[in-house]
Amino acid sequence: MALTYHIRKIDDVTILDLSGRLSLGEEIAFGPGSGVVLGDTVRELTKKGQRKFVLNLGGLTYVDSSGVGQLVGALTTARNQGGDVKLLNAPRQILDLLKTTKLDTVFEIQEDEAAAIQAFSKGATARA
Repeated sequence: MALTYHIRKIDDVTILDLSGRLSLGEEIAFGPGSGVVLGDTVRELTKKGQRKFVLNLGGLTYVDSSGVGQLVGALTTARNQGGDVKLLNAPRQILDLLKTTKLDTVFEIQEDEAAAIQAFSKGATARA
């Protein structure tokens, strides 16, 4: 099953509810025949002025190291545009991959959607 997503907005935070497989060769189903991947989706959203992203990983069934690379790519894209990415509901497999690669120190990982959204306010306060 290819990666699919649903976009929601709460205030100025864009939430991407991901489901399916995040791995080498998997594409986000962004319409028939589309080849859009996660980083490209975040890039397009940043072009529209969106800077705060929560990736809800709760619906993912499989993630490999390439999929983790896509998460890093989305984070890099957002940060290059003055934004940020928070992870939400990461399944144990993803948490283990992030810990193994030490990326759990790079990503802010939340289990609660409200906390993930609130984390953007805390980050802005800490940087000010």
